[in-house]
Amino acid sequence: MYQWSFVSSVAVALAMLAGCGETRPATPAIPPPATVNGKATLSDDEWRARLTPLAYAVLREKQTELAFTGRYDKHYEPGVYRCAGCNNVLFSSKHKFDSRTGWPSFTEPAASESIYTHSTDREAVLCARCDGHLGHVFPDGPPPGGLRYCINSAALRFEAAN
Repeated sequence: MYQWSFVSSVAVALAMLAGCGETRPATPAIPPPATVNGKATLSDDEWRARLTPLAYAVLREKQTELAFTGRYDKHYEPGVYRCAGCNNVLFSSKHKFDSRTGWPSFTEPAASESIYTHSTDREAVLCARCDGHLGHVFPDGPPPGGLRYCINSAALRFEAAN
């Protein structure tokens, strides 16, 4: 099992500050991983090969990118946001808003079955296909739903509307 260490923490922090992993095209041509019963079936080594170091830290190790450093915080082009790990459609730009928190925020998922939440110290948001950690949901969003899905840019890939 991978042990998180001070060196790993420093490496992730430096990658975040340098924008490591944010230089890939907004819509990379990566196929969805193989699934069994709707769940991605990749090994840890396959996830590491598929993802940037920052995306791996966020999606697989449940880390959080630094506020105001992600490519999608102030991004408002029409389209959909997919999981960086498995290409699952997660959120629509129609439900994106500026929460002024430093992370992309949405009022609702693209479809209720595309994500799920898990309560720990905060309500974590995970991709329903690959179980990747996306961010957290908070009860301080705008009406009518009152929810704010606070999502790491490193966990997302944007696909522009045609």
